[in-house]
Amino acid sequence: MSEQTSQQINDAIRAMRRSYGEVGLTEEGATEPLALFATWLQEAAANPYIVEANAMVLSTHDGNALSSRTVLLKGFDAQSGGCTFFTNYNSRKARAIDKDAEIGLLFPWYAMERQVIITARAAKVSRGESEEYFASRPWSSQIGAWASDQSIEISSRATLEERWQDFATKYPEGSAVPLPDHWGGFCAIPHSFEFWQGRYSRLHDRIRFTRERDGNWSRVRLAP
Repeated sequence: MSEQTSQQINDAIRAMRRSYGEVGLTEEGATEPLALFATWLQEAAANPYIVEANAMVLSTHDGNALSSRTVLLKGFDAQSGGCTFFTNYNSRKARAIDKDAEIGLLFPWYAMERQVIITARAAKVSRGESEEYFASRPWSSQIGAWASDQSIEISSRATLEERWQDFATKYPEGSAVPLPDHWGGFCAIPHSFEFWQGRYSRLHDRIRFTRERDGNWSRVRLAP
């Protein structure tokens, strides 16, 4: 990349500036994190400008390096706050969780000038729960779970498509596709939530909840 191109990119980045709205987040409107998160999630799902409201950035640490990727929230327990997602248990993210169960989740609802940051501890769900969810997936996605050795280097896309076709032949559409042993869910139990609402003059609202030893939540407001 040339120096001129770098300068053009940086000029464009510096020009990316917008004003945020008048909708605020007050202590009166943020009394308990699980109910507030459920409300924000429902509002994001109803917003036509948000494509996948359940998309979240999952950050993990394997003891050596931090890594992040987008996954889909597939379940939320309004009592415990448990956030469930599914993946290949041999993937980089799953191997990292095996080494360090502390994870971060970020819901970036840009169209609503909101984001939620969650810190949590993740654990595998039961095989029964994984089987129930796997059975609800489209057939092509079920075959994909068998075909992809997630995070493993492959020689070409053709190799992946050949494996997919092999498993599609083994488990034809309309047949029962079993749950692979290497595939299943994690449930992340939160111990903190941080809610961010964009405001005018960069005076954004930030409210953080932390779960105490007795299970109750403490609340503080943070400077933006």
